[in-house]
Amino acid sequence: MMRSLFSAVSGLKAHQTKMDVIGNNISNVNTVAYKSQSVTFGDVYYQTTQTATGPSDTTGKGGTNAKQIGLGAGVGSIATAIGTQGATERTDNPWDLCIQGDSFFIVKSAGNTYFTRAGDFTTDTNGALVTGDGANVCGWQVDEDGNINKDVVTPLYATSEEFTYTQPAATTGVSISGNLDSRTKTDSVCTTNFYDSLGNEYQATLTLRFNENDAASGTTSYTITGGTVTKNGEATALSVSCDQMLSFNSNTGASMDSNKNITLTLEDQSDDGANTIANIGVNDGGTTSTITMDASNLTMYADTTDIKSEKGIKNDTTGRITGKGKAVGKMTSVGVDESGKIVASYSNGDTKTIGQIAVTTFKNPAGLEKVGENLYAATLNSGTFDGIGQEVGATDGKISSGYLEMSNVDLADQFTNMITTQRGYQANSRIITVSDSMLEELINLKR
Repeated sequence: MMRSLFSAVSGLKAHQTKMDVIGNNISNVNTVAYKSQSVTFGDVYYQTTQTATGPSDTTGKGGTNAKQIGLGAGVGSIATAIGTQGATERTDNPWDLCIQGDSFFIVKSAGNTYFTRAGDFTTDTNGALVTGDGANVCGWQVDEDGNINKDVVTPLYATSEEFTYTQPAATTGVSISGNLDSRTKTDSVCTTNFYDSLGNEYQATLTLRFNENDAASGTTSYTITGGTVTKNGEATALSVSCDQMLSFNSNTGASMDSNKNITLTLEDQSDDGANTIANIGVNDGGTTSTITMDASNLTMYADTTDIKSEKGIKNDTTGRITGKGKAVGKMTSVGVDESGKIVASYSNGDTKTIGQIAVTTFKNPAGLEKVGENLYAATLNSGTFDGIGQEVGATDGKISSGYLEMSNVDLADQFTNMITTQRGYQANSRIITVSDSMLEELINLKR
């Protein structure tokens, strides 16, 4: 038999493999974060009919080259364009994540660890962040203080019951500001709101009653009298009182320093008053509770009375407002920032970091093995995964929420490769046809 027959068969097989790879690339042209593959050929074996010789001074002959007959072609490599990032597609889905850079998401499925560039994630019934095929997206958890524990990666949960609420806090300080009309001597009424430690909201009514003008000291004072207190809009047995006065400069209308820390006393006359009061403001275990009120921003000008109240007291040095308290917070939204932190927002204004997505890189990412479902597995030639991973910023990358990485398949290249592969396949088939004709002629010699 002729060698050309078998060489052509090997060429057919090699081109068939290349066409298979091209077909797979084209079929995945719209697969999220798919990395295209390419095939290279190599000559596989040679039969040497004459070895090379060197020049001879004895015979006077020059050197001759070896005579070798090639026995076909084979697939040299199937390479993955793992380092070429696909274009970015905007989806506006907060769980669609796109890595800018060369790192990989870490996922666990059936006890195995895999890696992916496809960030089309979702949440399951337990609130876990998962891939479309149910693999758990992994990262780092947070401690009670909200600090990230960069330890061995574990599955992340984004909407589980653990993160549905944030704790309320009791109000310990309130502030009033605005103006008391210096032209009138009538009572002025203001209301102030505060929370207890269970998140209930209270509203206390205060009356500011003109007291006197002290010409000797140049001050004008008002007495704060107590009033009613409601709880979540309903009447209560609570009462509010104050044993201090508000003082103003009679000439400038400015508030006096003594207005900085006014003590409001709350008392409950009901049978379970001690239990109720214990949740409000500052309580020493007795039947009363106190809240500090800052009235230092209240003025007494010849203008309409307009008093506003806010929770908390502003520190004059740091500018920080403390003692506001807060209602119970219910999660209103959750998303992922550029560093991979999963941040939840709550109805009471709280924001809380509930985990961080970790990523990893490989010394030779082209050595990763595709295992389907947009996943890769580490191999001996890719480098190992340390189990902990990295923050995406440490890899000079970032995570974009609401975007996906598209396939990096170039259809122009694929169709061009398809044409050359088709022609190569046809040429090899012609070798078989011609070789068969030559064998037929040889057989016909005996006729």
